[in-house]
Amino acid sequence: MRKVFLLILFINSTTLAFSQKSLWEDYEIINNMPLFYKEARNALTYPMAWGNSDITDFNEWRTEARNILLESVQNAPPMTKGYDFKIKDSEKREGYEVNKIELNISDWSRIPGYLLIPDGKGEFPAIVMLHDHGGRFTIGKEKVVKPFGVTDTILNTSIRWAEQCYDGIHLADFFASKGYVVLVIDALFWGERGRKEGVDYNGQQALASNLMQLGMSFSGVITWDDIRSVEFLASHPKVNPEKIGTVGFSMGSHRAWTLAAASDQIAASASICWMNVTDSLMTHTNNQNKGGSAFAMLVPNLRRYMDYPHVASIACPKPALFFNGASDKLFPVAGVIKAYDIMHEVWIDQNAEDKLITKIWDEKHFYNKEMIDETLQFFDKWLK
Repeated sequence: MRKVFLLILFINSTTLAFSQKSLWEDYEIINNMPLFYKEARNALTYPMAWGNSDITDFNEWRTEARNILLESVQNAPPMTKGYDFKIKDSEKREGYEVNKIELNISDWSRIPGYLLIPDGKGEFPAIVMLHDHGGRFTIGKEKVVKPFGVTDTILNTSIRWAEQCYDGIHLADFFASKGYVVLVIDALFWGERGRKEGVDYNGQQALASNLMQLGMSFSGVITWDDIRSVEFLASHPKVNPEKIGTVGFSMGSHRAWTLAAASDQIAASASICWMNVTDSLMTHTNNQNKGGSAFAMLVPNLRRYMDYPHVASIACPKPALFFNGASDKLFPVAGVIKAYDIMHEVWIDQNAEDKLITKIWDEKHFYNKEMIDETLQFFDKWLK
């Protein structure tokens, strides 16, 4: 009997060893994820998160956490020569004016944009409007501004995009008509900051790789451009520098809460349809594991220190609004709720719970009119 047992044990062990050997010889990646992704995910302890860090003074923690964030987004393009701001063209609309502008967003990049200014003398509250990703690169700023002086193709694409993502509303025009100065620029790779050779989805990966070779990151360039956008707005004579907010949908949402964490010049932020935890995003079925679009929102090494809601919490105790759709396929709702709970713990801890608004809507990955109206009410409360 003992011999039979040992023989069975030997056969089972040999079979297991053979199957493991075959597994590791044949492949180590499934659906673009390494077989060890769960182990790697479980190894993330987020030692710099508020409550995990050994820093017990919140202001001291915010300073150190922000330093880590800015260090992780890597080298900033230099900014020493000023903006050299110019208005290239203008169009009057009901209650506000839309200006086509140019400015130096850094010493290395002179870029176009739109600056929308309400009628009247000012100073006005202002909003840095951050466009989405969407896998559509021919337009950037035109996703949220109704453009003028452009080709019919660009205009029609802008109108269709507003219908597809924003319930037919051009967000920048909407907020300008309600009394806000609004600045919108193209992120690198979109619109007039795109590829000379034309649109190429895989070009995101090449650009990200090339920037890393240069000691930079794709998400870092976008983040620094957004920080400089706030600084530019704060310097504008029509703007109240104490009343600047930021809002964005999808990738624009990631940009918005990152910007609120990175800059004290942001007084309030609204982030629509981009918040989650790594546990829910790093799976075989989530869109993130495809890679291409993620590079514009991946901050190198940051997961070693903080997860997404921990980074967003650097903005505490400033007013912040977060919306997500219950049927948003990009952001599993369980992960959204977990992220919201983490942030609420921080705002509660700092006696600022009334300044954090989180809501799950009966909606897909979409920014509908009711959500937009509630966002306006939020900004009116905190910026006017």
